[in-house]
Amino acid sequence: MSKKLFTAADIEALLKSGRTVADIPAGAVLTPSAKDVLRDGLGPVRAGGGSSVSVSASAEPILPNYEYHWTPGSDPKTPAEIQAFFNSPAIVEIKQRMVDIGKRMWAREYTDGNGGNLTIRVGDNLVLCTPTLVSKGFMTLEQMCLVDMEGKQLAGKFKRTSECMTHLAIMKRQPKAKACCHAHPPHGTAFAVAGVQPPTCMIPEAEVFLGQIGLAEYQTPGSPANAEVVGKAAVDHMAVLMVNHGVITWGKDIEDAYWKMENVESYCKTVWVASQLKGGSLLTITGGQAKELIALRKTLGMDDKRANWQECQLCDNSDFQPGTVCRVPDQAAPLSGSPKLDPEAEKLVQALTDQILASMK
Repeated sequence: MSKKLFTAADIEALLKSGRTVADIPAGAVLTPSAKDVLRDGLGPVRAGGGSSVSVSASAEPILPNYEYHWTPGSDPKTPAEIQAFFNSPAIVEIKQRMVDIGKRMWAREYTDGNGGNLTIRVGDNLVLCTPTLVSKGFMTLEQMCLVDMEGKQLAGKFKRTSECMTHLAIMKRQPKAKACCHAHPPHGTAFAVAGVQPPTCMIPEAEVFLGQIGLAEYQTPGSPANAEVVGKAAVDHMAVLMVNHGVITWGKDIEDAYWKMENVESYCKTVWVASQLKGGSLLTITGGQAKELIALRKTLGMDDKRANWQECQLCDNSDFQPGTVCRVPDQAAPLSGSPKLDPEAEKLVQALTDQILASMK
């Protein structure tokens, strides 16, 4: 029992031998899949011979948690150390989770072609990321990449995605962002293309797990400018719509970040359908009820910039008007090629309008 790193296979072997979690030495490191086995092993675990063994009844029930923890200052330095780390059982487990989530994104049509990307922070200056020009539905372990916080590739034979720079900008500004998920889910992206920030106070689950969804102005994907605007928006928003581009979400681990992508798409789809049923007059919960949900977010470890807002501010969706939102050109700098208004025609329109209003009175 001098072993310090336990994989899923090690835990399964331990349970099948009749031993319990008490036999795991203090200070041992468990891979994410090993923790999964322990969680599932709280019930009966079937041994090879058909007998049933259980983890100690005194063990506390646990919640699924895929967050990766590292010791500050312990990043590998030399090329050999980096390669050993990149291929260690714990990191291989995380890379496999990235592959699996890529398949889930593709299966739900959140990505097309080689769109979308994933990142997970695994050190002070280390981040795993997905490769460029590879469909998220068909990635393999061998295609995952390792970069530093400046985007320099440290390991992996496939080239990292250029859009990881936006993810890194989020991680630099928001320490709680240990994983990011970017995709192009149809309904969430439709809101982004329309430049419409989703309303609040409509579905309690969205209030708890997403909070207010942010909106970042358009900049060229993968550019420093895009990293700047998205990084700023993500400080106070766990989900950000990138205008004319797509959606990016972050969380404490990649499962958490991906779930928020599902939450965004489901929420935007529901609000869109509701807006077709009732126009802009959608029902909301009260400001007081919203405060209760924000307090619940805090107990789950999620900050919310609205914590000190007045109740009347929390559910103010006056800017949300589905089907009527349009971009008004800046009169000081008209769009190139836009027609100039005829002053005489404007006067005629105003005169007719005044006549009509007078007759109505």
